[in-house]
Amino acid sequence: MLLHPARPWDLRPTDRDGPAPPDPARWPPLAVLVPARNEAAVLGRTLPALLAQDLPGAWRVVLVDDRSADGTAAAARRAATDDPRVSVVEGAPLPDGWAGKVWALEQGRRRACGGPQPAPELLLLTDADILHAPGSLRTLVAEAQAGGLDLVSRMARLRCASRAERLLIPAFVLFFLLLYPMRWANRPGSRVAAAAGGCVLVRREALERAGGLASIRGAVIDDLALARRIKRAGGRTRLALSLGAVTSIREYDGVGAVWRMVRRSAFTQLRRSWPLLAGVVAALAVMFLAPPACVAAGLAGAAAGAGGWELPLAAGLVAWAAMAVVALPATRAFDLAPGWALALPLSGALYAAMTVDSALRGPRGGGWRDGSGG
Repeated sequence: MLLHPARPWDLRPTDRDGPAPPDPARWPPLAVLVPARNEAAVLGRTLPALLAQDLPGAWRVVLVDDRSADGTAAAARRAATDDPRVSVVEGAPLPDGWAGKVWALEQGRRRACGGPQPAPELLLLTDADILHAPGSLRTLVAEAQAGGLDLVSRMARLRCASRAERLLIPAFVLFFLLLYPMRWANRPGSRVAAAAGGCVLVRREALERAGGLASIRGAVIDDLALARRIKRAGGRTRLALSLGAVTSIREYDGVGAVWRMVRRSAFTQLRRSWPLLAGVVAALAVMFLAPPACVAAGLAGAAAGAGGWELPLAAGLVAWAAMAVVALPATRAFDLAPGWALALPLSGALYAAMTVDSALRGPRGGGWRDGSGG
């Protein structure tokens, strides 16, 4: 991991790297698409923050209530306070072959691109639990225009307050970036393509060239599927980690909440391949479980007076120290004490178990394919 040529463990690039992009000579019209299912509890914070953005030019928000049971549509209208820029769409039943979130986005796109108003040149796909800091949209649009980018995405800063979040969220970010290194994903011509679904700004023409949202209609991991389609169609993409401008206020107070989030898509991310699952679980065991096992074996051998205990103890300690070095940037990014980096073996073991559970549950893992999750 330390020798990986893309250095994914250093969490670069971030949204604070380098100077701010210059304002474009012309601000293109934008539509913000917000898919929402049972999100009444968060819209009172996230929607007003979205509407308070200082983005010049014409822009509007289309929120699609995906058949919620908690009064999401009414909560959105209250939070919007009759702002004429906001449209709340009551979601239609899920058609065959569509994942729930993608269908909600497609309904939002149809509303945004139809009617008497000019069609937007940019579409921002952002989740209902995403809190945009002042200037977030302005920076995203300026970055896209300055770099000639067809897709700009931010990996939202996840909540990291509870013990479960401190144990699992930094590791979640680290493991995602090991699978999809941002330096490679941002390189034109690279086979690696990645985006983070909580915040994706996409050029409408590039989306149409890639086949539209219908081309990923059945995708459970819609953000990665969209990035691949845009890149294969010749588009330029950029993913960066947000250190505060784009944050998620969704709470994961226990291990079970994170478990359910990962379980929805982990096996799909492995292309539903059992041999690949076996290889990944074996690799996780070697990477994260073998070092503490070696330390335990060495200490047990020393306590029993057996010979040869020094080698497993030294090997385990060196490997564990290397893990801590790998985990430190993510630990610091979430303002945690350095000691949390030593917990990476436990985090890795839990994520291995979540991945196996995802495979065993199969389609029952849930997600937005059937409209049952966010």
